[in-house]
Amino acid sequence: MQAKIRSTTVLGIRHNGEIALGADGQATMDKHVAKSNVRKIRKLQDGKIVTGFAGSTADAFMLLDKFDEKLTGYGGNLKRAAIELAKDWRKDQYLRKLEAMMVVADKEELLILSGTGDVLEPDSDVAAIGSGAMYAQAAALALKKHAPHLSARQMVEDALHIAADICIYTNHNLMIEQPV
Repeated sequence: MQAKIRSTTVLGIRHNGEIALGADGQATMDKHVAKSNVRKIRKLQDGKIVTGFAGSTADAFMLLDKFDEKLTGYGGNLKRAAIELAKDWRKDQYLRKLEAMMVVADKEELLILSGTGDVLEPDSDVAAIGSGAMYAQAAALALKKHAPHLSARQMVEDALHIAADICIYTNHNLMIEQPV
């Protein structure tokens, strides 16, 4: 039996007209940390699009490449590219077997692309995926409600640190990006 790799807490927040996307750096294999500085956030389209991924690394990179192709094909239109990727994800027998999810954002929109080929606009402008997603999401929702003076970037950072304090699959080695 192969050891299951667990990793990733990715969080995106839209707040006061800005969007930030962040992730921790931990990958866990079975009962130990396999790597502590994994880079799970990527910029596409000259930084106009920011993506974060969870799941199998090879599958995530395959989806990232496909998403980048769709972005190029649809002139950088985030929602259209996401919907077209979701259509392919559902139709293509190989893509359907991929075990990955993505959070994608531009300056206007924040979306979750699920492993079933769905495109979700998150409630409350908070998108979270991965092992520590629920911890990060809960912290982000509390920050949006009780600390509205914080920027989206500060909220992402604080919520990910809270998740890292609680979730054994999340660490404090954060990467946070914002679309330009």
